[in-house]
Amino acid sequence: MTTFVLVHGGFVGGWYWSEVADRLRRAGHRVEVIEQLPSAGTDPAALGDLAADAEAVKQTVDRVGEPVVLVGHSGGGMAITELADHPAVAHSVYLAAFWPQRGQSAMELLGAGPPPTWMSPHDDGTLRTTDDLALLRQTLCADVDEQRAYANLRRLLPQSISSATAPSTAPDRGHPTTYIICEKDQAIPPAAQEQMAAAADHKRRLPSSHQAMTSMPDALADILGQIHVQP
Repeated sequence: MTTFVLVHGGFVGGWYWSEVADRLRRAGHRVEVIEQLPSAGTDPAALGDLAADAEAVKQTVDRVGEPVVLVGHSGGGMAITELADHPAVAHSVYLAAFWPQRGQSAMELLGAGPPPTWMSPHDDGTLRTTDDLALLRQTLCADVDEQRAYANLRRLLPQSISSATAPSTAPDRGHPTTYIICEKDQAIPPAAQEQMAAAADHKRRLPSSHQAMTSMPDALADILGQIHVQP
């Protein structure tokens, strides 16, 4: 049995891990899901930054009380990178995720220039996704059934700009890593994922959009289930 801690990305909550979490639990694994990182929510004044996200993940890892496989998707990669030297993290998995070097922010990893067209900064200190659900689906989950995709996309939340612009501390890593590249991703280009994945101990690929946990939960759960923690 392996213990997993699943960390969601920007604009969402842990709800989109539900299918993968269920599959891992049925396979006999223990699964802890970060239900909501502090950097996303409905109250702009209450949103946290990258440090707050990392602390929320750390508290969960500490509470589990045993070695974990820490899985971060998309912007969740920023938070799990902050725990690179945590003694209870036995393996980190980046799923189409930002993997910053020391001093890099998520926005820097997206490249120079303005934010992508599917998100925009607001005066209240938040990044928000476009109301154009067709554009969002094309960007985030083109391989998910339209009705289901739109229902999920309507749940997206404001994200603090501070979480996207904060530089990573990227402590020296004390455990192995796996990077899972989503080959049809339109949010974080596969070429950028390949570049970040070059530092990983293991690389896997899925022919999926950015949200592989929704479009390919079986295949993703199978990949995660093959990661074993040495006692």
